[in-house]
Amino acid sequence: MAISDAIIGWKTLPFGGHVLEPGSTAKFKTGDWKSQRPVTDNSKCIKCGMCWIFCPEMAYQQTKEGFYVANLDYCKGCGICAHECPKGAITMIAEEGGKCQSA
Repeated sequence: MAISDAIIGWKTLPFGGHVLEPGSTAKFKTGDWKSQRPVTDNSKCIKCGMCWIFCPEMAYQQTKEGFYVANLDYCKGCGICAHECPKGAITMIAEEGGKCQSA
């Protein structure tokens, strides 16, 4: 039998990747490791919502004015929104220093 020098045994580790209570996934902000972030030019935006529809993380939220804004706490920087934007209003820009910057 192998001698374990682990500080915590596998039986005492908390579950990972499981939703144990309804609505708890909002607590896990997962967008802090992206290398790019979307920036929207509202002068080009037609408020069609294609960015919201195609975003695999549902990171987009609609403002009172009808524009869609990426919530950088959840955006992974994949660029699908920029690719699907029919007016080219979304540009992916590089993150600086590995931290999320707000536009």
